[in-house]
Formats: sequence, C-alpha cells, structure tokens
Amino acid sequence: MRPGRFRVDWRVPTYIYETTDPTKPIRNFEVKQSVHDDPLESDPETGEAVRRIISAGYNLLIRGKSVGPSVGSVGSH
Repeated sequence: MRPGRFRVDWRVPTYIYETTDPTKPIRNFEVKQSVHDDPLESDPETGEAVRRIISAGYNLLIRGKSVGPSVGSVGSH
C-alpha cells in the first residue's frame, strides 16, 4: 500500500426495520446501509412509516477466555 493511502472495508452492515402502523400487520425487512446513512423513515416499497430495530448483530466473535459469569447466569450464584 502506498503511503498516505488507507484500506477501505467495503462490507456494509445490514439493518432490520419494522413497520409501525398499528392498524396493519407488522412487517420486518432488512436494508444494507452505511453506518453514516440516516435511518429510514419509511418503507421504500410501501411508504409506510418504519423504525430501525436495534439488534446485537451477526458474526460477533469475541476471542479469548471467559473471565466472568455468562449472561444466562446473571443473578444466580
């Protein structure tokens, strides 16, 4: 790589959205967006209002040994 250049990671995260109209069935869909893009306000296909669902994501890999209680054991001794 030449000096002054940086590597761009072209992988784009996938966000989950759901429709918010209480008079219609909730519909979930996924959209690939840059982390710099504003969240969608409406479904690109139907125009219905939407909200972005916050999730833990996929392909999360934590290297190393476990040093504390697992999430499932919180509060139990």
